[in-house]
Amino acid sequence: MASKAVFVLAALVLNAYGASAVDPLVSVNITAPDGSAKASIMPFGATTTNFWVKDKDGNFRDIILGFDNHSLYQSQADGHPYFGPVVGRYANRIRNGTFTIPISKDASGPGKKFQIVENENNGTDTLHGGLVGYDQRPWNLDAHTANSVTFTLVDPNGDQGFPGTVVTTITYTLEAKATWKISMVAFADELTPIMLSCHHYWNLEAYQETQDLVGHFAQFEASKYVGTNGLLIPTGELLSVEGTPLDFRTAKSIGDAIPGTAEGQFCGTGSSNTAAALDLTTAGSTTTPPSRSPSFSMWSVNSGIKLEVTTDQVALQVYSCNGVDSPTLPIPRKVDQGGPEQVYTDHSCVVIEQESYIDGINNPEFPIRPQIFGPLRPYTWDSTYVFSIL
Repeated sequence: MASKAVFVLAALVLNAYGASAVDPLVSVNITAPDGSAKASIMPFGATTTNFWVKDKDGNFRDIILGFDNHSLYQSQADGHPYFGPVVGRYANRIRNGTFTIPISKDASGPGKKFQIVENENNGTDTLHGGLVGYDQRPWNLDAHTANSVTFTLVDPNGDQGFPGTVVTTITYTLEAKATWKISMVAFADELTPIMLSCHHYWNLEAYQETQDLVGHFAQFEASKYVGTNGLLIPTGELLSVEGTPLDFRTAKSIGDAIPGTAEGQFCGTGSSNTAAALDLTTAGSTTTPPSRSPSFSMWSVNSGIKLEVTTDQVALQVYSCNGVDSPTLPIPRKVDQGGPEQVYTDHSCVVIEQESYIDGINNPEFPIRPQIFGPLRPYTWDSTYVFSIL
């Protein structure tokens, strides 16, 4: 009953004091104790707006995409790219916006069926929690120190169609040697699906040397990827990466791998964005706790910046920004990334999402524990990002 007690306490505290008296669009700053990294994070969406680390010449670069004008995170005047927030209550896609508890194949079983707000593909599936996901809500600023900040969000019962009230807390901490730790925990007062992730867009060059990903290399142990249909909805299959452009078990250029994904339609069909790499991959063990060794490594041979990610999650989605550029809604880059004259273009950045298998609530054949959480089973998510120089 400890989880239930913590949930009740968190809800009572937030109800008593309400949201913190801060502008949700104003970032707070944190700095590593040794000055090796700096970040700016705002309450709206618990969104990371800026992240600075040193390049091979010792100069700081802001390597996270975003908006200089923070109102654009809220207004979506330049589209909805999910720049830097927490995504939830359920990250990624839900087939038909439906699921059952207990879970069943494509919500066809005898459990209680739920209909979630559908906000993608002409209203045929749910993406990142619905029309108003966690990225579009002001979080409560709970604590802020020189190198750490904590936010909390209360997601009420029935919002976007999800059952139960969920209280989520996230803590961002910068430690020495450019180490960034992110920890999330969520408590629900009844059974409900929860899958969270951070949705950071990275360009390790801050667009200074190139405008593509040819100079970005990656390596990660993932022998399988999640098979999907033309709308990127999982079929329930785990397919081998052997012989495909998605095989990054040996380091290679991300940009060079992108053209090879078009023929295999790894990013969906019927779209002008088929020539994108790594949209869906899996990493880590599915039967035992994931290894704490780096799950994902990426580096730029131009800036010399290297990123290693360690996580407790069993899956990894890598999105190569195949839908960032829109002729009707060009997104201006931040000033310190060459904007506003220059815009963010397709295949010029990488999103790394650590999470469970997407749409696992509709695919019970996946070799993972059910993605249903409640009073006796809290949800946890932990990742560590270590930046270094080649």
